[in-house]
Amino acid sequence: MPELAISTRGLRKTYRTRLGRKVVAVQGLDLDVPAGGVHGFLGPNGSGKTTSIRMLLGLIRADAGTMTVFGRRVPAQLPEVVGRVGAIVESPKFFPAFTGEKNLQLLAEAIGVPRRRVGEVLEQTSLADRGDDRFRSYSLGMKQRLAIAATLLKEPDLLIFDEPTNGLDPAGIREIRETMRGLGNQGRTVLVSSHILAEVEQVADTVSIIGHGRLLASGTVAEVIGGGTTTTVKVAVDNHEAATRILTAAGMTVRADGNYLLVDGTGQPAEITRRLAHQELYVSELVPVRADLESVFLELTAEEKI
Repeated sequence: MPELAISTRGLRKTYRTRLGRKVVAVQGLDLDVPAGGVHGFLGPNGSGKTTSIRMLLGLIRADAGTMTVFGRRVPAQLPEVVGRVGAIVESPKFFPAFTGEKNLQLLAEAIGVPRRRVGEVLEQTSLADRGDDRFRSYSLGMKQRLAIAATLLKEPDLLIFDEPTNGLDPAGIREIRETMRGLGNQGRTVLVSSHILAEVEQVADTVSIIGHGRLLASGTVAEVIGGGTTTTVKVAVDNHEAATRILTAAGMTVRADGNYLLVDGTGQPAEITRRLAHQELYVSELVPVRADLESVFLELTAEEKI
């Protein structure tokens, strides 16, 4: 079994609202994050991602369940592994009038790491040529990369980022994505929570999808995508009405999509061609629609009524 950076079993957390109503934020979560690479922690807003991360970091107490980080029970043994963990759970505070480099120098001094690390982490996050610029002049993407640089000062093995691309423009999202991918390629473990599935799919090696605070699917991106039951085929045929009638009678689900029909429920796309040709309807285009994390996510969460 591969080494796990994070493992939880039966993790549970409830809150009470101001009106006294009990809300279950995390219910029986079993989560495994393999060591090394980028792991996407996916779920809609309110699904329990941030609550789970806060419990792992010892910021809030779990009601039930167990958690380990690099094999150490947390929160009891968190002091033994906290030096191996860097996290951005909310926007870090920097001095606006100081340069990016000066901000990191102050932080390095505060946590007792050599000042040479400042230049190294600026290089790692592609900020070396902007280190002399004041923080207030940074774009949102640059500010987020400086936050990542700050977490790298103590050379952690595990980095936890909670919705790191929120509020960023496409260029900023790309910068953060490339930074996370680079860290994963270095052998570090990057846990990134997000509800932006297309972005995570481009950077993650493995993923976990949660809904209502419990695990719905987990594995490599290919395994999770392959585990979806959707097998949609895009079909171009002249007579939509007749083709829909024929394929529906064969037990398939058909819906219009502009000049195409989208057909679900067939194990073999060739079966569509065979049935239509038998009725003298000939297909001019037949394209299996590639599954992606978004389609699998929507399928899983639809069953959860999220």
